[in-house]
Amino acid sequence: MKEGIDIRTAVRDRYGAIAEGKGCGCGTGGEAGATCCASELGYSETEAASIPEGANLGLGCGAPVALAAPKCGETILDLGSGAGVDVFLAAREVGPEGRVIGVDMTPAMIDRARLNAAREGCANVEFRLGEIEHLPLPDASVDVIVSNCVVNLSPEKPQVFREAFRVLRPGGRMLLSDLVLERPLPAETRDSIEAYVGCIGGASLRGEYLAMIREAGFQEVEVVREGRYGTDPVTSVQVRAVKPPTP
Repeated sequence: MKEGIDIRTAVRDRYGAIAEGKGCGCGTGGEAGATCCASELGYSETEAASIPEGANLGLGCGAPVALAAPKCGETILDLGSGAGVDVFLAAREVGPEGRVIGVDMTPAMIDRARLNAAREGCANVEFRLGEIEHLPLPDASVDVIVSNCVVNLSPEKPQVFREAFRVLRPGGRMLLSDLVLERPLPAETRDSIEAYVGCIGGASLRGEYLAMIREAGFQEVEVVREGRYGTDPVTSVQVRAVKPPTP
């Protein structure tokens, strides 16, 4: 990466522009492509049809909510919630007794998500401005964590997983859709800020990614679904992990 480039600022600027309809990032990169590609990512027709207008910006690489199987009354946290697509899907599953919290560091995304929630009249969702490396939630406060093609954008991935472990209740589960590498990237790609904000340059090797989750304290870490994503050596994976129950 070129000296003097702040990764968080670059990511925030790019995704702020996307929220305002001025650019594209990873995933399908726009609302038009989002609808037609939803089934390819794993969303059912029913799920795709229920997503509020303006919530799906085509930035995901999987469908983590379905694999997380939220239950009625649970509290769900979405890391890097964007305009709210997975928050709204989870809200349908947890019902009025449950709660879904989306955290995103981009003010324009938070503004857009809140407008979507207000327009849809969703009373069981909340969007908080914050970094996924420093979550604005208390310890052991959520039952399930989901995230969709976001952790690869963090320059401090071990800290993301430590924070996820902290806020998850004992026995809680985490389901991440993300991009990983099967082998190291060429230097010119690894050092490209465009590749980084496009979800490629910051991706970790598969083994290292899973090891970071285990080192944060999670157990039963496994890849439950995977598929090719763009060009080799990038793979889309959906990873499930569990916080051990209190003895």
